[in-house]
Amino acid sequence: MSDIHPSAIISDGAVLGQGCKVGPFCVIGPDVVLGANVTIKSHVVIDGDTQIGEGSTVYAFAVIGEIPQDLKFDGEKTRLRIGKNTRIREHVTINTGTKGGGGETRIGDDCLLMAGSHIAHDAQLGNRVIIVNSTAIAGHCIIEDDVIVGGLCGVHQFVRIGQGAIIGALSMVTNDVVPYGLVMGPRGELDGLNIVGLKRAGVDRADITALRAALQALKDGEGTFHDRAERIKAESDSAYVQQMVDFIFGESDRGFLTPK
Repeated sequence: MSDIHPSAIISDGAVLGQGCKVGPFCVIGPDVVLGANVTIKSHVVIDGDTQIGEGSTVYAFAVIGEIPQDLKFDGEKTRLRIGKNTRIREHVTINTGTKGGGGETRIGDDCLLMAGSHIAHDAQLGNRVIIVNSTAIAGHCIIEDDVIVGGLCGVHQFVRIGQGAIIGALSMVTNDVVPYGLVMGPRGELDGLNIVGLKRAGVDRADITALRAALQALKDGEGTFHDRAERIKAESDSAYVQQMVDFIFGESDRGFLTPK
């Protein structure tokens, strides 16, 4: 029930769901599983233990599921899991995981990975994430739901980016970004809140005001960054502020971008 171009090479063992379309000169490896109604455009390579969820589309010259660009990788069996209705544009590269990083790279549902972007080994992307053209997400990064990373950005390995944050173009992100944060600058700095994203998501004005106050308190309050976060947690009843504070107290390998 799939539509496969005669020039495509489908390895024995590959599983294609009902309604899949595979275009000319594509190569599909033996451990690949494509969900129903997945579309693979021309000249795409999909290899490794890779699963792509139903309704997703992969555009020309993307390379999905190749081995990690990590010198410690020694051929171990690792995985790539991509969710439903995700769009992977031209020349995107996504690697499988490594044993040392948990063995799995994961992309959520309804994501958009624009042309030329790269998702490295063991990265974990949530749902509705947008990675703009020519941006590189390094290994072991965690990017939560509804994040937008602008074009020509670099995100350092092990960095966490909280839900609803936005990273401006041409930024190098070397530390964690709190939920709903706005990062700008060649060496990214926390420059406020993603107000546009919050409004688009229908967040109540009172919660936006509470987030603004919390960010100001993180910037100007007494004590260490974590001392300020503890006071905010005790004083605020906003669920969005509590989400931000919980993120701050989560496990981190990189520290945080702090407000300017």
